[in-house]
Amino acid sequence: MVALSRSENLKMNVDQSTAGVADYFELLKPRVMSLAIFTAIIGLLLTPNHIHPFLAVFSIIAIGAGAGAAGAINMWYDKDIDLIMDRTKSRPIPSGRVKSEEALTLGIVLSIFSIILLFVASNYIAATFLFVSIMFYIFIYTIWLKRYTPQNIVIGGAAGALPPVIGWYAVSQDFSLLPVILFMIIFMWTPPHFWALSLYRSEDYKKAGIPMLPVVKGKKITRVNIILYSLSLIIVSPSPWYLGFLGNIYGLTSSILTIIFIYFSWNVYREKVGSEPILFKYSILYLFLLFMVMPIDKYIYIWIN
Repeated sequence: MVALSRSENLKMNVDQSTAGVADYFELLKPRVMSLAIFTAIIGLLLTPNHIHPFLAVFSIIAIGAGAGAAGAINMWYDKDIDLIMDRTKSRPIPSGRVKSEEALTLGIVLSIFSIILLFVASNYIAATFLFVSIMFYIFIYTIWLKRYTPQNIVIGGAAGALPPVIGWYAVSQDFSLLPVILFMIIFMWTPPHFWALSLYRSEDYKKAGIPMLPVVKGKKITRVNIILYSLSLIIVSPSPWYLGFLGNIYGLTSSILTIIFIYFSWNVYREKVGSEPILFKYSILYLFLLFMVMPIDKYIYIWIN
């Protein structure tokens, strides 16, 4: 009876649409999209090559549109569990403001548009990476991993780690280790970021039947995994410095930021009250500052020399 009630409720909600522009924009997951845009810009700025500013702007628009398209299709597919979870039940589809088919149509159209636009504005390599990123997020993470394995955000994090790579190859078609490192930083950052959230939202995930690590393996195992992944960042995050891609400004900043990250993770491991939301919020600031200092370091070095 409970499952039937939820199904009827969802059908009743999505049969009518009272959407405004803000509701359709919310389908694109603006927070996730803004992170993709930001890291793509950093990847673009770090390349040794140059691109016309006009083409750079349209390349970034394409990358942002691709991220938003994947988000819209994710919301379409997850409409059933979004209705159950307290954190997501006010989203446009479960709340009844947007029809589910409208979200799917928006996602598909925007996906095609973004790939074509990036191909025209930059090159086929960047467009291919964007295509892979969208497909990976939809089919590998959303449809497969999210509902079937506690390693969902570990493997699925690859999609979120690709934007700086796409930004790099929008300008340069030459292979470099640096975009690989940028990918690895975000890839290793993703698990402790989302596991911190899942620790204090574990009942919500359990209610929706999503096999997040705290739900399947328990909170203790999750805390151990958080500290292990956080410790790996002390190797990965400063690597652009000690491998010679960036200078001492980045090296010092990344080391300090990562030590603070590990400190907050240690508090989570020790089960300090309120430590999980603190780590979750700091992890967002951490990634922003880490990537922000990269082009600053690069252009200060160029200016000095």
